[in-house]
Amino acid sequence: MLAGPERIPAHGGRPATTAITWLGHATVLLQIDGMRLLTDPVLRDRIGPLVRIAPPVRADAVGHVDCVLLSHLHADHADLRALRDLATSIPLLAPCGAGEWLTRHGLPRVRELRPGTEVDVGGLRVTATPAAHAHRRRPLGPAAEPIGFVVRGSRAVYFAGDTDLFPAMAELRGAVDVALLPVWGWGSRLGPGHLDPERAAVAAAVIEPALAIPIHWGTFALGRPARRPVDTGWPAREFAALASRFAPAVEVRVLGPGERTEL
Repeated sequence: MLAGPERIPAHGGRPATTAITWLGHATVLLQIDGMRLLTDPVLRDRIGPLVRIAPPVRADAVGHVDCVLLSHLHADHADLRALRDLATSIPLLAPCGAGEWLTRHGLPRVRELRPGTEVDVGGLRVTATPAAHAHRRRPLGPAAEPIGFVVRGSRAVYFAGDTDLFPAMAELRGAVDVALLPVWGWGSRLGPGHLDPERAAVAAAVIEPALAIPIHWGTFALGRPARRPVDTGWPAREFAALASRFAPAVEVRVLGPGERTEL
């Protein structure tokens, strides 16, 4: 833990409103108290072998961003082109081990965080949380310890990044208003270090936020001739059904890519 949180200045006015726009996969625009933070920006129609099967991101969907939150270095979360478009002149909060690689690729304002580190972003308190996920960018890229983030202002929002269940998740119980939980991925099955709908519902029961929003589903798939998913909305629907059983006090809002909700 830092002796005191590092401070990043506020931008403009600060209306006390919280809005969340899911742009697809793990890319979420958080608007809290006049600040605009973007998580794991992947905005293109193709990332390596993955193609976007959700509607494309509108050119005006993102707008001004005050800070980018990067959970880990996997290509479907850390897209260098999007990061360079967004974060050459604004802070980029990233996990420990990511700074040298990101700086070398044209991103000069990287601040590395490890779990427990806090940074003040325009009056919002951003805290890095643990995450249980693979460290290395495949196949032979850099390694960095994956993290999640809790952003606290007039509301507290937990962005899990990409993770499986982990013991310290229980420390978030009752401490956040919104949990953005990954519920699937881009393939026909999940490897280790991920939440599926059932495990994400367990996470909702452990954290007990007022509101849970499923992310990391229905956005990308392998390009043809690979088999495409027939029912892209199944992970979110299954999560909502299971969360109603495991965490009945938690409201679930399923957003489509590009859809916004307000608190």
